[in-house]
Amino acid sequence: MLRFYLLWLLVFCSVLGSSSARNAPYAMHISCGARQDVHTPPTNTRWFKDFAYTGGVPGNATDHPSFISPPLGTLRYFPLSEGPENCYNINRVPKGHYNVRVFFGSVNQANLDHEPLFDISVEGTQISSLQSGWSSQDDQSFVEALVFLTDGTVSICFHSTGHGDPAILSLEILQIDDKAYSIGPERGEGVILRTTKRLSCGNPKSKFDVDYSGDRWGGDRFWSPMPTFGQNADQPRSTESSIKQASKSPNFYPEALYQTALVSTDSQPDLAYTLDVDPDKNYSIWLHFAEIDSTITEAGKRVFNVLINGDIKFEGVDVIKMSGDRYTALVLNTTVAVNGRTLTITLHPKGGSHAIINAIEVFEVIVAESKTLPEEVRALQSLKRSLGLPTRFGWNGDPCVPQQHPWSGADCQLDQTTNKWVIDGLYFPDPLP
Repeated sequence: MLRFYLLWLLVFCSVLGSSSARNAPYAMHISCGARQDVHTPPTNTRWFKDFAYTGGVPGNATDHPSFISPPLGTLRYFPLSEGPENCYNINRVPKGHYNVRVFFGSVNQANLDHEPLFDISVEGTQISSLQSGWSSQDDQSFVEALVFLTDGTVSICFHSTGHGDPAILSLEILQIDDKAYSIGPERGEGVILRTTKRLSCGNPKSKFDVDYSGDRWGGDRFWSPMPTFGQNADQPRSTESSIKQASKSPNFYPEALYQTALVSTDSQPDLAYTLDVDPDKNYSIWLHFAEIDSTITEAGKRVFNVLINGDIKFEGVDVIKMSGDRYTALVLNTTVAVNGRTLTITLHPKGGSHAIINAIEVFEVIVAESKTLPEEVRALQSLKRSLGLPTRFGWNGDPCVPQQHPWSGADCQLDQTTNKWVIDGLYFPDPLP
């Protein structure tokens, strides 16, 4: 009987342990242009050798394209002779929610443009257009977006705009919690969040989640340093005390993110940050707080309003009261429509106190494009093979989306019944190129 009881207890504990332990998130790191797998310091990250590309040319990357780019020596670039659209089509990706990140590169070749300008799409939705000057700004050397992947694949495409050859240093597909960054009932497979800015306030150094020893389910976010909002506008605060309520599901923010902050001053009571944005877009804003100032010991001592472009979005913010204690994380989120080209976040103190903030995140909210019917795509791919179309003709990715870059010769129509794109006709130049 004792033997039976011990056996039952062993089985019960093993089942309980396996059910409560969470599997590691899916993570794919690709070193574009690499012929062998690469491991990079300081975390010994494994980058898989290049695969799943539709075309392009492997090449050597310039040394240190940016301070934060992964230390990889190769890239893949896409001359116009390879077609106006080229993609990575990665299979066997588990259904889920992902942070998709692309680092750009510059080809180490004298006759090639070292700052190509091109568009990037994920799953048929354009998420970014590179602007002049990106190569000199660390946080513009990559693009990332939070996207739901549902059919076991991910398609990441690069669209030529006639300003140099698209060049890609690396790709990352990092799984995050399905409920991460939920912005309301409309949040789901039909919405993509493109990272516009992440700031670690009071911190002089840029860091990824991994540098903070963050949870892998956070998606290894990059945090730009924000040691000050402006000359004499604020004072930094820091602590080594532990922060309660950090690293929680579903967003899994690193605890260390809340151990630095900026606090306003008597000469400049407001804390304000202004960001250049694209007009007529919706933006999701996430504000992070923890009361780490040793002079603020109880609720009511620090109260402030949060304004976005002059409109109050959170009134009477009392970090200790709302979080429950000192050294306790508090996250506030709102989504706003921006008509102009700037987004200004202002923390305005009430009753003579000062404002505090630990971190800021801003995302552009993008409605995902409807895709082309799969059978239509397969038919066109079969036609491409049977006609032997040259690579410069393109025809990679989705024929109809992004709508800014349809396939050459494809006349697309949106079927209102299925909410899918269909091919209404084809036009080929005579003769074929």
